[in-house]
Amino acid sequence: MAEAMTMPQRARGLFRLAALAGTLLLGACQTMVPRAPAPPPPVTKAPPVSETEVQTGLPRDTARNRVALLVPLSGANAGVGKSLANATQLALLDSRAEKVRITNYDTAIGAGAAARRAIAEGAQLILGPLLAEDVRAIAPIARAAHVPVLSFSNDASVAGDGVYLMGYAPSQSIERVVSYARSRGVTNFGGLIPNSLYGTRASTTFLRAVEADGGKVVSLQTYDRSAGAMAAAVARMAKDAPFDGVLIADSGAAAAAGAPLVRKASPQVRILGTELWNSDSGVSARAGLEGAWFASVSNGFYRQYATKYRARFGTAPYRLSSLGYDAVLLTVRIARDWKIGAPFPEARLRSGEGYAGIDGAFRFGRDGVAERALEVQEIRDGATTVVSPAPAGFDK
Repeated sequence: MAEAMTMPQRARGLFRLAALAGTLLLGACQTMVPRAPAPPPPVTKAPPVSETEVQTGLPRDTARNRVALLVPLSGANAGVGKSLANATQLALLDSRAEKVRITNYDTAIGAGAAARRAIAEGAQLILGPLLAEDVRAIAPIARAAHVPVLSFSNDASVAGDGVYLMGYAPSQSIERVVSYARSRGVTNFGGLIPNSLYGTRASTTFLRAVEADGGKVVSLQTYDRSAGAMAAAVARMAKDAPFDGVLIADSGAAAAAGAPLVRKASPQVRILGTELWNSDSGVSARAGLEGAWFASVSNGFYRQYATKYRARFGTAPYRLSSLGYDAVLLTVRIARDWKIGAPFPEARLRSGEGYAGIDGAFRFGRDGVAERALEVQEIRDGATTVVSPAPAGFDK
């Protein structure tokens, strides 16, 4: 494996800020006083400019390859979009990339229009968009122009045929935590699943993962967002208690509300969570989740990144912004063999080689979804502790 196998050796250098050296060129001027008035300059006519010489949009860049960043820079999701844009800027500085130029485009005013403009202005690779519906809007546009898309979505249904997903796939998180639970003796499982698209996909993955690891799902209950709905779902599940482990496929706040209800019927139960918990900065302080396990990308490098981000931009980054940073690291890595002006070498994304980033090792599968090396964390005494480290790479 290429990059992921070298990650431990290169980790120290991943977050070193580049020392940017600027050179100020001062032109020396000499003033000469003529002895007599200078003759007027001859009048010359400018050569006619043909319409084919007039360029619209961004000027051509003969020294760098163009990359477009499509994220929401206005509207309801502007916060996360701007954080992603800041992250890409930071990654360019840290990697000292000289062959890549990134231009931002606002998807809030129309993802399709943003994609068309980016491609018209010479983009050979698109980073983003964030939302699955925006990916669906730009995919046929990018595909027609033979421009690959590295999206920050985690909706596997939009992946493939030139679209690659950097987002954290819920299925991988559930499979990882179930596998770890089985290794620790958890056999009888229960599940609390919200009535949503996320919940539907989570329940399918959960059932398959438990069966594949030799466990048994004794009860699987769904609930909506109305008051008392989760309590009712727990009550329905209680008739099949006790359970060894119960997956609550929801946010940390929702899981913390449901966990004490589950423990009334199963005092020794182990609460299991998903990758959603890692986006909750206060999840470790939720008393109801004491002893719970969840699988996610590692936070070791992210903490260093967040410190540098705050120092540069004066605010904390969104957790998802690391996707933008890692997308740039991946692009810069491939750009070593990317000739200026040539199409992006998309085959490199499908080669199966691994890459290293803030969120650990990852590679793209045949379906275009990023396969990630995940760790399992336990919430203990108001903090998260790694109980099963992420693997350093991938088995061939």
